[in-house]
Amino acid sequence: MKEIELLFETYKNAVFQKDVAAYASIFDDEVRIFDMWIDWSSDGLAAWREMAKEWFGSLGSERVVVAFEEIRIQAGAELAAATAFVRFAAISEQGEELRHLENRLTWVVCKKEQGWKITHQHTSGPIDFETMKVILKR
Repeated sequence: MKEIELLFETYKNAVFQKDVAAYASIFDDEVRIFDMWIDWSSDGLAAWREMAKEWFGSLGSERVVVAFEEIRIQAGAELAAATAFVRFAAISEQGEELRHLENRLTWVVCKKEQGWKITHQHTSGPIDFETMKVILKR
């Protein structure tokens, strides 16, 4: 479904441009986020927008290149689920990759008056049984 595929493109472009408004535009006002970092959940777009503002602000002159792999979308008329593997790569001003990590992504997407919006996002990574550490590279 083209409209949902566009959410992935908007996400990638917004992160690279550090554009909080564009990033927030793909999420519903009542979004619920289960993110990998620190908090168990973020509820509502205001909280998620603040996270993006802090994330983008922490990057300094670096940019983040997001790449999605193995995107799978199952869509009905008003509800869809999308999954993908995501690679986040920090890039220097000179275009050099400084570091990267990968995780798994699931979106629940609903058709709203304003178009398709992400109502739930869940990111995860497998945990190594021996070290109990999250595996951030496939």
